[in-house]
Amino acid sequence: MSLTSLDPTYTSTSVGSATSANNTDGASEDRFLKLLVAQMRNQDPLNPMDNAQVTSQMAQIQTVNGIAKLDRTVAALGSQFTALQALQGASLVGRDVTVPGSALSVRGGVALGGFELASAADAVKVEVLGPSGAVIDTLNLGAEGSGRHGFEWALPAGVPADAALRFRVSATSGARALAVTTLTRDRVESVSTTGDRLEVDLERTGTVAWDDIRAFN
Repeated sequence: MSLTSLDPTYTSTSVGSATSANNTDGASEDRFLKLLVAQMRNQDPLNPMDNAQVTSQMAQIQTVNGIAKLDRTVAALGSQFTALQALQGASLVGRDVTVPGSALSVRGGVALGGFELASAADAVKVEVLGPSGAVIDTLNLGAEGSGRHGFEWALPAGVPADAALRFRVSATSGARALAVTTLTRDRVESVSTTGDRLEVDLERTGTVAWDDIRAFN
């Protein structure tokens, strides 16, 4: 006689369902033990339960409960990690960080920008764009290796420091165009959490994920 014959709702997966329904591991264990005792009381004396079967059923309930406890532990660690990141991120308020973007950051009459190359380039060109999107200057940086790079552009006379300047970057290796990620420098205004996601609110870029930060300046 099996636990299924005593309780048709009991299956290999119903242990987990019972745990969820009762919302406690103790309720699931109590239900399992009651079924096991009932099974032993009603077993055929001429065909008693196999010890291996009892051991297997007890191992089953322990495995399910163990997984449930592990899930809770991992969830708790995740929450603690997010809280720790938020605490560390709070120290960034008022500081500059580098994130993906194409806006030039002006500091003391000098515009700052950056880019990231997936592979080495023979030639890199930066085009500075005015508020209307027209090209107002071009910087030929020559050959650059893979990885992250920065550049500076001195504001010419007549260009206000608060102008909405942007830039674009093109890179080639021989005749082949390379993938380029433009990077902008922006100031952190606040740090917040959404569920287990840590977000940073920037002055010009807006809200970005913590993982989008490439560098702390």
